[in-house]
Amino acid sequence: MSGENLRPGPVAVIGLGLMGRSIAACLLAAGHKVTGVTNDLEASAFVPEKIEALLREMNQEGLLGEPSEKVMGGFRMTANLNEIADAEIVIESVTENLELKRQLLRDAERVVSADCILASNTSALPVSLLQEGAAHPERILGVHWDEPAHVTRFMEIIPGGRTATEYLDRIAALAPLWGKEPSVLRKEIRGFITNRISYAMFREACHLVESGVCTVEDVDRSLRNDVGWWIPFAGPFRYMDLMGVEAYYRVMGDLLPDLTTEKGIPKLMREVVENGGRGISNGHGFYQYTPEEAKAWEARFAEFNYRIRRLTAEFANAPREPEKK
Repeated sequence: MSGENLRPGPVAVIGLGLMGRSIAACLLAAGHKVTGVTNDLEASAFVPEKIEALLREMNQEGLLGEPSEKVMGGFRMTANLNEIADAEIVIESVTENLELKRQLLRDAERVVSADCILASNTSALPVSLLQEGAAHPERILGVHWDEPAHVTRFMEIIPGGRTATEYLDRIAALAPLWGKEPSVLRKEIRGFITNRISYAMFREACHLVESGVCTVEDVDRSLRNDVGWWIPFAGPFRYMDLMGVEAYYRVMGDLLPDLTTEKGIPKLMREVVENGGRGISNGHGFYQYTPEEAKAWEARFAEFNYRIRRLTAEFANAPREPEKK
């Protein structure tokens, strides 16, 4: 079953924050009718305009086959969960709070059909915890998107302890229609794939700065010009193959015992956040930004995302060997 042969049926997106709006734009671009669910229609009045702006951006980049205003005709917004009864997939995308996510999935389950997929956009929560108390836990799974969800090719599909394979397969088959190159996890683990690897890197980055080895700028420069150079082309295993596995084997023996294994949040991170740092959004993070600088960095990042999408899509279409079992 391939994504190209599937009919893009109606989808509900619960939660219309930055990520929810981006997910909605992605699904609309793929031909789905999308119902966006918010708990406050008045406070969310700006949402349709934001989603259409993302669609216009996609159109300008050649990722949308029709005018954005026509695609936007497939979107409606509601505060009433009863209006998602026709959804074939529900994607919950609210804040990373277990009780809130679990309650929203329970509420949605009472409204939709018995074979509707209930997907949680979570970065780390175990899906098994979200399945607790569900009438049909077999159709609850995790779908981990990355921001900007309407551009990136990233997606992780995560089972819980009671998820049926058929529902994982349905999402995996649809993912190419959404412009994704998904990874389907064989079993559940907190943080999934990219977050476990990324946070190990973030921890070591903070450790190097805290230890006086280098500055924040030094870390960013080195990683940007090394890992950032090859990672769009190859993951770590392909890269080690290309460079020669034995060399990494030898370095690991010496280096791994010296890496930090601290369990707490790094001091550098605590200082930024506890002093009100939020990053670009308020101009205060590991770097300081004027309003003009913040806007310039956001614009550069948006442009970069479209460039890297084109590059990774090109390599994704290259011939592949069968996966090793």
